[in-house]
Amino acid sequence: MGEIRLPRHMFLWCLSAIYMFAFASLYVQIPGLYGNEGVLPARWQLRVSGKSVVEQLKDSPTLLWFGPRLGLDTQQCMELLSLTGALLSLMTLALPVLRDCRVFLVLWILYLSLYQVGQVFVYFQWDNLLLETGFLAILIAPMKMPWSSKVRLHDSVTFWLARWLLFRLMFASGVVKLNSRCPTWWGLTALTYHYETQSIPTPLAWFAHQLPVWFQKLSVVGMFVIEIAVPFMFFSPIRRHRLVAFYMQILLQLFIILSGNYNFFNILTITLCMSLLDDQHVNFWLRRSTPKTETSLQTLFSWLAVMLEIGTCALLGYWSVRYFDLQVDWENKSVSSKTAFTYFEFNGFLKMVTVPSIWIGVLSLTWEIISAMFKCASVRGVLWRLWNTIQWAVMAAATVSMFAISLVPYTYIEYDAHSNLWPGIRTAFEVTERYQLVNSYGLFRRMTGVGGRPEVVIEGSMDRNTWTEIEFMYKPGNMSAAPPVVTPHQPRLDWQMWFAALGPQAQSPWFSSLLHRLLQGKQDVIRLIQTDESQYPFSKQPPAYLRAHRYKYRFSEPKEDGSYPQRWWRRVYVEEFYPMVHLGDSYLEQMLVQHGLKEKAPPRRSSNAWLPQLLHHVGEHAREMPTPLLLWTLFSSAATVCLLNSLRSRACHHQHESLQNKHADKQATGWTHSNVAQEDAKKQEEEKDDAEEDGKEQEEDATSEEEQEGEIEEEVNTEETDVDSLRKRK
Repeated sequence: MGEIRLPRHMFLWCLSAIYMFAFASLYVQIPGLYGNEGVLPARWQLRVSGKSVVEQLKDSPTLLWFGPRLGLDTQQCMELLSLTGALLSLMTLALPVLRDCRVFLVLWILYLSLYQVGQVFVYFQWDNLLLETGFLAILIAPMKMPWSSKVRLHDSVTFWLARWLLFRLMFASGVVKLNSRCPTWWGLTALTYHYETQSIPTPLAWFAHQLPVWFQKLSVVGMFVIEIAVPFMFFSPIRRHRLVAFYMQILLQLFIILSGNYNFFNILTITLCMSLLDDQHVNFWLRRSTPKTETSLQTLFSWLAVMLEIGTCALLGYWSVRYFDLQVDWENKSVSSKTAFTYFEFNGFLKMVTVPSIWIGVLSLTWEIISAMFKCASVRGVLWRLWNTIQWAVMAAATVSMFAISLVPYTYIEYDAHSNLWPGIRTAFEVTERYQLVNSYGLFRRMTGVGGRPEVVIEGSMDRNTWTEIEFMYKPGNMSAAPPVVTPHQPRLDWQMWFAALGPQAQSPWFSSLLHRLLQGKQDVIRLIQTDESQYPFSKQPPAYLRAHRYKYRFSEPKEDGSYPQRWWRRVYVEEFYPMVHLGDSYLEQMLVQHGLKEKAPPRRSSNAWLPQLLHHVGEHAREMPTPLLLWTLFSSAATVCLLNSLRSRACHHQHESLQNKHADKQATGWTHSNVAQEDAKKQEEEKDDAEEDGKEQEEDATSEEEQEGEIEEEVNTEETDVDSLRKRK
């Protein structure tokens, strides 16, 4: 695995956005869901007792215990926590300096505090997934200190946990579909029902539902390949295997986003997919050039990797053709498919791969830990090497601990592997279970609504003769209304209405409380159904009577000429879901008492303190806007600030580089001028030296000439004296 600095930044940035979506979406629904006059008041979950705060936190780890010390009731404290989480995550999204492990610790504690009293309206797998991912972010995010280094050598170890979580999520989601023995999954026909039976479909779901059956079945085959086979490529030492797995997971999540409203769940899954990337590939997206220096041996290994990649893809294709009996019908231009294996064969396959998958994770994690250890050992300086080694040891221990306790929920998919786990791991999981550190996953275990989408329709009346349907903003009701697009908002009441329609009303005790609040005309509950009062038929006066019927909805079919129908839905009546009730009705009172939903506390007393008044005013303004629009407005604002900061930092970087280049050029030109002057001075000195040498030579020549003349004269004189001496002798 290469450097992962940029994917880690992307992971933390996306998680900040998801936290903002989750907190803000829940914030606008708190009064209607958990308020003192809501469907399930949260104050009933926090019983007043003589226990100390520490004991209360042990019983239920939530910051709501400190609400009375601030002069807030449970609803106001929930609003304060969710509003604080939304604002803090919004600032974290906009400002990189806040993407610190301590900030993510605060966000995790805030969401866990809300989860503890959320009851049935937060018992969704994506809430558990957000808590688990949020806790991993505490380990992944840096702790920014004045003396800390920008490069953390143990990042690859902690970031590996996100990859392991992604593997558990995807592999378990694929396995549970076949483990459930649901005939639609085994018959590959699940998608022929899924688009119209999912909780809140999008308009594109209607068009996807009209696709031919052979294409729907082929899509199920592709989904099984992506969810069961491809996750094993997450731990491949070959880089392109991980990139192929990344794009296949992204493709699946984008198709789900386009066809269904699953709030922030798919965005969170895409965020986990960032753990499959490295800096080199992110730089490729950003069109940044990276230096490549390959030796002949590395080139050979790269060609071997390409051959392995081709072989892996060919093997996936072969298994798909073999185990799903894929055959091309050229005449009808279609592809036939069916499962070519039995449940017992699949169960044997599951027993064969569950334990090896754990060991694959062990080997992959061991490699990351050892690689990080060698990086720490190569740091210069004794103190820095010691500091990096201590960080590595702490983070490696935390990573191994998280991996160990995650084996308990992961092995739920296979009994033998689960029963053979070490008892100490089970004990550690039981101790940490209440904090949602690790969870089991498995989406769409069974396909519901095979005979038609069940839907509960509430009707109200003033005289028991004229009944008016109460339409919800998001869930299907009005057959002419187009399916909405609400991602990343999760209308939790609409989702629970979908679950309630799947069984008898006794399985949804909160439904009696909903009808009771509507009969009382509680505005906070009405806003969960319609934020626009003009769309609520009993906005001026609460209904005197309420009842609920169960229908079966189906998508409408295109006309014979291929034109689109006027209505999106068609429905048939099935049965009565809830009998006619009114305020004081014996049946309604019995249901409220039976499920512990009868009012047990005096009505809420208004407070004149500044903090409750501030929360009230902020809530009134925030709930006037449609929630999806509010969420995207907040995200766009933070993203704009982030973009401006990025452009400014890039401009400063370019300006700094240009100044450095100018300074370097000036220094270079200065050196050239000084060099020229020095050379001229040297030349002048050399000329002077030459002139002096010439003078000396001339003087030497003159003296030599004088000496020669003197010698000649001396010779002449001697000759003359010699002649004179001869004359005298004669």
